[in-house]
Amino acid sequence: MLETLTVADAVELAVVERSGFVESRHAGAAVVLSADGDVVARHGNAEALVLPRSSLKPLQAVASVTAGAALEGEQLALGTASHSGTDRHVEVVREMLTAGGLTEDDLGCPPAWPSDSATRRELIRDHADKSRLRMNCSGKHALMLRACVATGWPTQGYLAQDHPLQSHIREVVERLTGERIAHTAVDGCGAPVHAMTLTGLARAVHRIGSASERSPFALHRVAGTLVRAVRENPWTIAGPGHPDTVAIESLGVFAKHGAEGVMVMVAPDGTTVALKMLDGSGRAGTIVAATLLARAGAVDDARVAELTAALPLTVFGGGEPVGTIRPGAGI
Repeated sequence: MLETLTVADAVELAVVERSGFVESRHAGAAVVLSADGDVVARHGNAEALVLPRSSLKPLQAVASVTAGAALEGEQLALGTASHSGTDRHVEVVREMLTAGGLTEDDLGCPPAWPSDSATRRELIRDHADKSRLRMNCSGKHALMLRACVATGWPTQGYLAQDHPLQSHIREVVERLTGERIAHTAVDGCGAPVHAMTLTGLARAVHRIGSASERSPFALHRVAGTLVRAVRENPWTIAGPGHPDTVAIESLGVFAKHGAEGVMVMVAPDGTTVALKMLDGSGRAGTIVAATLLARAGAVDDARVAELTAALPLTVFGGGEPVGTIRPGAGI
């Protein structure tokens, strides 16, 4: 059976400090690529396999657009999002579907409650039910469906590994990572998710994050347009107060977390970080990635300090701040 990095492969990426006592440690691996795409730092085993989970969405979005889903702006950004299910998110996803002659019933993702607590409370008060549109991956699924409509591929069964869309996505993923896919699993939303090395993931995200819209290569132009759409519409990628959105707003980075402790982040100059928390927790991923970018000289330390203050990293005791979640000794 294939597996991700082991405990022996991992280093301390973050700690939880309470009243001067280190209460918990987050171990894992991380890799940093320079603006030119060279590996400049490894922490732990960066050649171990990972399932990128939602950090794969930028790659899937680029593939969907190159397959024919010619979307821009908010709609394109929603295609790579793990959104919080607010009414604003749902409105854009519904527009994506309607423009392609599609409805919520065409979505292959499961119904879900929004992660945005205010929206969820309002829906419960109104006796509403779970919805596929509220599921955090609905934008990705809408983009996939639009690719099928544009290309003439069947929308039925678009999540099957042997569907033409998924075959195309697989080819694009291998092209961007420079690796053969080691294993394919089923993500939480029902879409295929491909195993790759952490370095391969970093390489792919670097190619997307540093791509130019003026490139002679169509794939690079699409990637450049995608990154601009996300940076211009950071609310789409997650939601108000959510770490990805906060990081994009604070640092101007391209950021995308994935379940089970995966995080990718690209600075404006192209410097890239990819990391995996071994315990699957994502609570420290954003600040660890930002810190690694700062140590590589790609973002300003003062702005990372501002980001730290904006993220939910404070440890409370009796309702008062008594500690923090911070980068660990392994980086």
